[in-house]
Amino acid sequence: MHASTTASTPGTAVVVGAGVGGLATAIGLRRAGWSVTVLERRTAPECYGTAFGIHPTAQAALDRLGLGEALRARAVPYRDAQIRRPDGTVLAALPLDRIERKAGRPELLVSRPHLIDALLDALDRLGGTPIAYGRRLTDPEGLDADLVIGADGIHSAVRTACFGTRSTVRTLGTVAWIGIADFETGVYGETWGAGRFFGMTPVEPGRTNWYATVPGATTADELRAAFADWHDPVPRVLAGTDPATWIRYEMRHLHPALPAFTDGRRTALVGDAAHAMTPNLGQGACTALLDAESLTRAVAARGRTALPAALRAYDGERRRAAQRVALASRSLHRFMTARRPALRDALVGLLPG
Repeated sequence: MHASTTASTPGTAVVVGAGVGGLATAIGLRRAGWSVTVLERRTAPECYGTAFGIHPTAQAALDRLGLGEALRARAVPYRDAQIRRPDGTVLAALPLDRIERKAGRPELLVSRPHLIDALLDALDRLGGTPIAYGRRLTDPEGLDADLVIGADGIHSAVRTACFGTRSTVRTLGTVAWIGIADFETGVYGETWGAGRFFGMTPVEPGRTNWYATVPGATTADELRAAFADWHDPVPRVLAGTDPATWIRYEMRHLHPALPAFTDGRRTALVGDAAHAMTPNLGQGACTALLDAESLTRAVAARGRTALPAALRAYDGERRRAAQRVALASRSLHRFMTARRPALRDALVGLLPG
């Protein structure tokens, strides 16, 4: 009887960061009866970005958070995609059909603004969760709450307060570009060249999400020139997208891996704050959602009076799994951007079709 009472005892929580991981965590805690406040350094919701890939495991996490239907209402399935050479020769098929057969559901792609809107709507329906925009956190230890969640991204103030600078932001020396073309190409997957690559995915009817990296390209004209002789529709996608809408960012990750995702007392990290990774596997949003669902499930099961045990359970379930994904993504980046691609292409060609 005592264990049941403990598990049903909610508390107060502050979630630092209103991105995907932070909002999903706030939703999970509110569903468990916790009083939640969200702090966000930006002055408005994050309404930028292109597409997120949502793996079936992350879809199941969204279902457990009560968000699955909202996702599926705006998402499109990702099927029939290949890895190609710049001349258009197909090297291998992406294993999307095997993922679907194994999971019983396809990989989904959703516009980042649509996902953020769905999370905000769900949080609003739960009621009583203020989001304090324009709040830059300077002292996580001073927050008055039973539980503090660091969902504040790769430059996390909560992580620094817990672990100092033992794990820091590292750059890869690679600039990535992303955008959305206002037409469907029907040609999806990735094309790998010497030191550069170009990817295309569906995102919503009538539009195509694309992403690219080129060493040394700093302008739209340089990016277009770098892919001018690649197979159709790569040049057409770049020519048909307004450069004013392109997003340019330096690829970064967190290194070395953290020894824990919690302080063992009242603070936990989720998403990029815990394990920021390169985007090559397309798993950033997925891992953040899995973190959020795992953490809130552990907290809901144990309650406020057993937070240390809940944090240990969360760390045990998520840390090594998320760090393996981060390592695999970083390794894939090195493989994809090889300057001498002949051996790489030969190895890719051995993959099952």
